[in-house]
This record gives sequence, structure tokens and C-alpha cells, in this order.
Amino acid sequence: MASVHESLYFNPMMTNGVVHANVFGIKDWVTPYKIAVLVLLNEMGRTGEGAVSLVERRRLNQLLLPLLQGPDITLSKLYKLIEESCPQLANSVQIRIKLMAEGELKDMEQFFDDLSDSFSGTEPEVHKTSVVGLFLRHMILAYSKLSFSQVFKLYTALQQYFQNGEKKTVQDSDMELTNREEGERKMEKEELDVSVREEEVSCSGPLSQKQAEVFLSQQASLLKNDETKALTPASLQKELNNLLKFNPDFAEAHYLSYLNNLRVQDVFSSTHSLLHYFDRLILTGAESKSNGEEGYGRSLRYAALNLAALHCRFGHYTSDENPVDHISTPEVLYQETIGQGCKEGCFAAASEVLKHLKERFPPNSQHAQLWMLCDQKIQFDRAMNDGKYHLADSLVAGITALNSIEGVYRKAMVLQAQNQMSEAHRLLQKLLVHCQKMKNTEMVISVLLSVAELYWRSSSPAIALPVLLQALALSKEYRLQYLASETVLNLAFAQLILGIPEQALSLLHMAIEPILADGAVLDKGRAMFLVAKCQVASAASYDPSKKAEALEAAIENLTEAKSYFTKVDCKEQIRDVVYYQARLYQALGKTQERNRCAMLFRQLHQELPSHGVPLINHL
Repeated sequence: MASVHESLYFNPMMTNGVVHANVFGIKDWVTPYKIAVLVLLNEMGRTGEGAVSLVERRRLNQLLLPLLQGPDITLSKLYKLIEESCPQLANSVQIRIKLMAEGELKDMEQFFDDLSDSFSGTEPEVHKTSVVGLFLRHMILAYSKLSFSQVFKLYTALQQYFQNGEKKTVQDSDMELTNREEGERKMEKEELDVSVREEEVSCSGPLSQKQAEVFLSQQASLLKNDETKALTPASLQKELNNLLKFNPDFAEAHYLSYLNNLRVQDVFSSTHSLLHYFDRLILTGAESKSNGEEGYGRSLRYAALNLAALHCRFGHYTSDENPVDHISTPEVLYQETIGQGCKEGCFAAASEVLKHLKERFPPNSQHAQLWMLCDQKIQFDRAMNDGKYHLADSLVAGITALNSIEGVYRKAMVLQAQNQMSEAHRLLQKLLVHCQKMKNTEMVISVLLSVAELYWRSSSPAIALPVLLQALALSKEYRLQYLASETVLNLAFAQLILGIPEQALSLLHMAIEPILADGAVLDKGRAMFLVAKCQVASAASYDPSKKAEALEAAIENLTEAKSYFTKVDCKEQIRDVVYYQARLYQALGKTQERNRCAMLFRQLHQELPSHGVPLINHL
């Protein structure tokens, strides 16, 4: 028994019939469940090799590790697990526990005294450094540290644990009779109700550090790879709250709580758990030990980054004072990497990243829909670039299943490409209202740009101007630089159609630099194509020598645009470029170059459908 001085190192408590102690230096404690496991180990040692078959012993050995490392379970469930492995041994364990629980306290004390004999002799039953040996030594040490009052409470808890197990056995028998009389459905309901009540009474005590680590590791792995097999959010949070009640400084438990709250979109609890995680991480000094003096600052930086990603996930893009740029969560940093690879025309590299994501996040995992959506969008964009609108349309259903907003937007793009303007406009207007209500600013801007395109393709460029100005205002308000540049390109295009190419060219010079520096390859090509169109339109009023010079410059810009379109295999845009090049060469009297471009145009025109409005009205 422990001395009076040991009270300095113990904080004896009793919760729901489970005795535990806050032990500094000892990472395990005795519970009624662990006594039952000790009885199982003792019976396995006492049972001769002939009494248990080789198959049964193998099953028992496989059962031991989860019993030793997992959380406490009810006695009835433990009996069932043992019985499935070795029915004979299950009966012996049940008898031993019954004799101990219905006997006297000295029977439990004698049991722990006898455990030490497992290590005695020239050929001990258990090796001290084995998994079972370490467990036995931890239990013996933890028991020896208990005061008399703690031992008495432990014995009382054991009796309650046994009585609950006996009640469950009787109730199971009663329910079998009920099943014959009233049907299987009623039995299952009663069994569920009893099981829940028993868990609350007998298994809500603390986990050891090893049990807690195993539990957290398993749940974190399931949340990452197969969320459907993890505990439900409510059940997992209940277990985490119980764990933190006994060890509030367990940083990893706070982080799992953060991940769990993200599942149910609870921003307050997610933020609370994330802050507690980094508080505990810094207080334990783990970071400072591994990273020296830099550790604290590094933890704080990661805390700020994770908090920013958390707010981004919930759509909180603005602070109390100023708007902030879009901040990506780690998942998908991966998605942006894929998107950037495709924007740069690196489809092979994007495929490699997708392959990695498929391995890391299987289809049934929490974040799988991110790469699945990205994969569908890449296929859609490639089909649209090739002018294969029927193929793009077939991909819309898959995109909609993963993201309904994105699916509606892509459907409108297909309808627009197929010149079904009225239907495309109807879809875009519905989507615009929905996105404005949901405060999905990026999609609102994208929809506005598509609506503007519908207007000028319907020969109504003047109506497109206020729509584009609205999109530009939103882009600047939320500091969405890329969308702002794209909107300026569309404004320049509207000015070109309205017959003011000089102003369009001036506007282009303001927007083209960031696009050429950081934009997607396809948008770089579109920008250079638009510059060439504006140059040609502006040259209409020039004298012959200056006009020829302007047309030569336009041809060079068209060649650059074609190189961008070729990189992303955008045949439709390449066809339009060579058409304009052929007309420019015709105007300059360069017959050979004209014929070469005309032949290429003819080949592409036979492959692709023709649509759209010519953007150069005169040369």
C-alpha cells in the first residue's frame, strides 16, 4: 500500500464506478475492465497446451493486442470476444471474475499478489519485456500505489462492473425469448437501448496514455481514409470530452476534436479546439525541444496559418478591417497544384498529382471529392477546348454530383457553346441569384462574366458593360486579382465590338502584364489574340505604310497566341487564329503564308463545329 507522502503524487477520484488517479510518471491505472483482462491472461497461462487447440490459441493471441491497447469495453462484450476465440476459456474467465466479485476484497488482493508469480522461476510464463509482460508490470505497479480507500473503491467498481455484465446476460436471454414471440425488430431496439445505458455506466472512465494514443490514431486514420467507418461526430466528441476531462492537456485530443467539429461545420467549436491544441503544444515544450529556440515561434506561425485556413474553409475571407486574399486549406493546395499544372498546359504533371491524391485519399475518404471534382473539371475543360461539346455535356452529371453549383455553371457553358443562348441565360440567372444569396463571390464574378459573353454574342455589347463593371467592382473589393484582370479583358473586348478599338487597346495594356506573368496559358493566348484584333481594328484608318506595319505586328501577336493555344491543345482557338492570320496575309499580299494558314484552317474546320460571331468586321 502507498504511504501518506504518496498523496502528493495522486489525486484520487471516482467517476461512474471507475477508480483512477492522476499519476505523474505512471502512464496506466487499474480499472475493472483491466482486471478482467488480467484474469484472461492468468487463465491462458494456467491452461495446458492440450486443453486449448492451436487454432484457438492463435485466435486468442490475435485478440490480445486490441484488448490491451484499446479502450475499456463492457464485460458482456469481453465475454463474447473471448467466447468467439475459445468457448472453454470464456467459461473459466467468467467463473474467476464471478468468484472474485462475489467474494471479499482480500480475493482481489490475493489475485494481484499471485500475478507476480508469472515472472518467477527459471522458465517464467511471461517475459518481462514482452507486450503482455509490460502490461502485467504496469498493472501490478499501479495497484501497489493505491491507498486502502482507493483499493476499496476499485473493488466496489469491480462488483458493479460484474453486476452490469450479469444483467446484460440475463437481458440477452430475455430478448431471445421476446424475439420468438414479438419479432426481431423489437429485440434489436431493446438491445440497443440496454447497450447504451451499460456503456454510460461502466465504460466512461479514463483511458491510459497508450489506449488514448491508439484510439486517437485509429480515429484520425479513419477520418482521413474512410470517414464512414469512424465514430459518428456525436459519439467521437463524447469520447474526446471524456478523455480531456481526465487529461485536459492532451494536445492530440484537442486536434482530433478540431477535425471532428469540421465534419459538422461547427466553426465555434473548431476554432476553440484548434486554439487549445496549439496552446497545449507550446505548454508541453514539444516544439521547443525538437526545434530549439525557434520552436515556439514556429508553433505560433503554424497556429496562425491553420486558423487562417479554418476561416477560409468556412468562407470567412475578410477580417474586422480589411479584406484578405483567398487562403487555401492543405487539401487542396493539392487541388490548386493540379489546376495550376493544367493552366500551364502540364497535363502529364497534373495527372501525376492526381495519381498521388488517389492513393493518399481513396474514393471513400473525407477529402476524396476534392480531387474527384478537379479530375472531372480537367476532363471537361479539355473536351471544351477540343470542341467536343457532347463529351463535355456528359461530364456535367458527374461534376454536379460532387458540386451542384459548379455543375450548373458548367452546364451553362456547354449550352452557350452550342448556341442555346436562351437556355444558358436562364440557368446563369438562377445561379447568380443563388450565389449572391450564399455569398459565393468568386462564382458570382464568373457567372457575371458568362452573362456578359452571352450579351455580346447576341449582338448586345452595350448591355454587357454594366454587368462587367459590376464584376470588376467585386473583384477589386475582394482583391481577386486574377478575376479582375479577366474582367478587364472582357471590358476591352466589349469596347472592341462597340467600335472603339483604341480605348480597348489602352485598357489591354493595363491588364495584360499580370496575365502574361501569372495567368493560365489559355488566358495568355486569349489576351494576345485580343491584342491582335484590336491592332487590326485600329489600323483601319491608318495610311498604307503604317497599316502594313500594324498588320505585321498583329500577325506576330497571333503567332504568340497560337503557341499558347497549342500548348494546351485548344484546337478551336487555333482554328480561329489561323483564320485571322490567313486574312492578314491576304491583305499584305503574302500568298504562300496565306495558303499555309488556309490549309491548316481547313483541316481544323473539318474536325470542329463552327460557331460564334467574327470579331474582325473589316481589315
